[in-house]
Amino acid sequence: MRPRTLDEYVGQDAIIGKGRLLRRAIQADQLSSVIFYGPPGTGKTTLARVIANTTKRHFSTLNAVLSGVKELRHEIEAARERSQLYGRGTILFVDEVHRWNKSQQDALLPWVENGTVILIGATTQNPFFEVNAALVSRSRIFQLTSLTDEDLFAIAHQALKDRDRGYGAWDIHFEEGALEHLVEVADGDARSLLNALELAVETSQEAFPPPEGSKIFISFEAAQESIQRRAVLYDKEGDYHYDVISAFIKSVRGSDPDATLYWLARMVDAGEDPKYIFRRMLISASEDVGLADPNALTVVQSAADAFDRIGLPEGRFHLAQAALYLATTTKSNTTLAFFDALKEVEEQKQQQVPNHLRDANRDAKGFGHGKGYLYPHAYNDHWVAQQYLPSALSGRIFYRPSSQGWEAGVKSRVEQRREEQLEAVIDDAFVENLTYSPTDSSRERWLRRVQSERSLMLKTVRDQLFDQINIRRNDRILILNAGHGLLLWEAYRRSPEGLTVAQVRTEDELSYLNHYAQS
Repeated sequence: MRPRTLDEYVGQDAIIGKGRLLRRAIQADQLSSVIFYGPPGTGKTTLARVIANTTKRHFSTLNAVLSGVKELRHEIEAARERSQLYGRGTILFVDEVHRWNKSQQDALLPWVENGTVILIGATTQNPFFEVNAALVSRSRIFQLTSLTDEDLFAIAHQALKDRDRGYGAWDIHFEEGALEHLVEVADGDARSLLNALELAVETSQEAFPPPEGSKIFISFEAAQESIQRRAVLYDKEGDYHYDVISAFIKSVRGSDPDATLYWLARMVDAGEDPKYIFRRMLISASEDVGLADPNALTVVQSAADAFDRIGLPEGRFHLAQAALYLATTTKSNTTLAFFDALKEVEEQKQQQVPNHLRDANRDAKGFGHGKGYLYPHAYNDHWVAQQYLPSALSGRIFYRPSSQGWEAGVKSRVEQRREEQLEAVIDDAFVENLTYSPTDSSRERWLRRVQSERSLMLKTVRDQLFDQINIRRNDRILILNAGHGLLLWEAYRRSPEGLTVAQVRTEDELSYLNHYAQS
């Protein structure tokens, strides 16, 4: 029942409908190399056969699963001879073209390039990943999609009415819902539908074929028996594998537990390796949940460990528990800050480790390495304002805490410490030198600032000041000589509905405030 002409071909109107480029090229016999890409049963091979029936060129076929370079060379040699002796071109149809490895595909490339053959490739895999880039660049890609129910009904009726190649010679009737069941289970696959229809018709009589004009009744039960549950379209190394896991992770990220369970079920039903699913959830626990709920990583890891002990089928509970936890918990992607830091490292010249952070065990005496380092545990709250970044990156912000979940609790602490650190360490746009010198006045000023616990003093003064003036939520505040924002940001936090204005002395101070405001 394969269609022989474009008029008999059903579906794929987006590429083969009236007036479409591919249809015009086929009708004019001016086809260039093409690759048909789509799920099984959507008409790729059938469309190639329609072209074979339409073109005046010789049409040759290879199946990439069953043939290799030897068979390809034979077809190429025949095409060259055909062209030289008879002036006739050749169309070479390669089914499952993605099954050929790179060297096999490379063997075809020069003959496509010089026009010895026009390639028609068919593949269920994304050609941009599975077919050589050189072949893809010399071909037009046409994507075929799963057929609609309307298309499948049209194909079924076409088969039932065709007297020469179908069942038009008999009076065939279906029990209510029987044909609909075949279409539904076929799920966009014409091949599956026609195979089931053939089985249903030809097994509903004691002997087939019956006399012409006989009535044939297809019961719902016969329809059910004729079409088994369709195999799930899921190649663990193909597009469907990556598409479904992508849908699963995006559903988790989007906090949709229902969609999360659906895509999880799709993977489990298709036989996906649970270890792969857990691996992706572990990534999501850090990438999409992160510090909004640090416990998420523990939950997923515990579920994975439990699955290893329990196995299938009961282990599906642990898959579901981990997936639902990720889908329903608060989200934060601030761990992506690492990639901002990585970009800084990759794009900028390598910065020296500040002298006070260097290892003091080996060469402190000769070079002064480690001199000036302040031990945080010796200070209140086990913290002291100290420069940890290289001097050239002083004040650079990579991590911007979100206001979600657990992370919201650390946001204000991180921001306040940054303000104190900027004010105490970067005051007067101080830049630390990268070499040690006992007479380095800039270094000594920096050391005196921090060693005198200036950061603790600044924090104390700031807190006492704001406690005394009792700022209201809608006050208007002017901060003179705002420096690096020690008073500015606290004023802004305390009057979120008012107006806070800062006056600065230098462009550097303005630059620091702008950078910090973006965080």
